[in-house]
Amino acid sequence: MASNTFLAFDYGEKYIGVAVGSRHSRLAEPLTTLRGSAKNPDWVRVSQLIEEWRPDALVVGLPLNMDGSDNPMTRAARVFGQRLKDRYNLPVHMVDERLSTLVARDILNEAGVPMRRHKSRLDKVAAQTILQAFLNELHGDSP
Repeated sequence: MASNTFLAFDYGEKYIGVAVGSRHSRLAEPLTTLRGSAKNPDWVRVSQLIEEWRPDALVVGLPLNMDGSDNPMTRAARVFGQRLKDRYNLPVHMVDERLSTLVARDILNEAGVPMRRHKSRLDKVAAQTILQAFLNELHGDSP
């Protein structure tokens, strides 16, 4: 896999967190949170981000139960990933996102972000944790 730049998405029915990272830096950074509905994500904004960052591949968090089984959001995330692939003709990597929101909350707490501001940042930080796990796996780093 020769991809260098990645955009990651933490898919939700109301909000989609977005992060960017690269193979070179080995770091993921939170970008933004998009609003939309389950049936109609903000495709205009997604297109703008893809145009701006020109990723080589996309990463989508795959919500699974703790035992690894699917839950109601698993199928929706897979459909979103397929829609990204069809729309932008880029490889899409589905990444296990178990505990990403919990990790994102811990990151915000440790950074001293007041609880009332968590919601506005939680989804993009969750996307960051998903992408960071993916980048770590690419390099064989420990979690």
